[in-house]
Amino acid sequence: MKMELDRPAQRPSRFTIQPMATADIAAVTRIERASFTTIWPSDAFYNELSTNKLAHYFVGRYDDRVVAYGGIWVILEDSHVTTLAVDPEYRGRRFGEVLLLRLIDEAVERGAAWITLEVRESNVVAQRLYRKYGFTTVTMRSGYYSDDNESALIMWAGSLRSELYRNRLRVLRARVEA
Repeated sequence: MKMELDRPAQRPSRFTIQPMATADIAAVTRIERASFTTIWPSDAFYNELSTNKLAHYFVGRYDDRVVAYGGIWVILEDSHVTTLAVDPEYRGRRFGEVLLLRLIDEAVERGAAWITLEVRESNVVAQRLYRKYGFTTVTMRSGYYSDDNESALIMWAGSLRSELYRNRLRVLRARVEA
């Protein structure tokens, strides 16, 4: 049996989350274009980072490459997931789930009791993830998306501060980390 001894050892790949910086916007815009038919202009991200004091944006890095991003607004007791996307090449690795956990943590740390988001009616993968984290559909906005007139489901999760919800997050976080 032949062994390859001269092969350099590879460091393990890690997914890390950091606050989004203006230097990340080009990578975020690349993921945005690959993920959505209607995209935010890059200056929207600049404005969110520089002027919106309610906005909190993060990037997920895999081997130092930005492969995911997400944002949330926290307004007193309410929070709103504004965007969440994973580079299509890196989907299926739970990066979106880890990023969603970080957004929920941010909401809780900033005192939010509720969290909401909009999701395309056809995006059942995202809906499944959101339900896993306690989101329920409360209403639908017909024709919400301007590119194809698709409806959006409005989903909410509440009682973020409750012991029951904290336990749910603890269990889900342990599963993701395993």
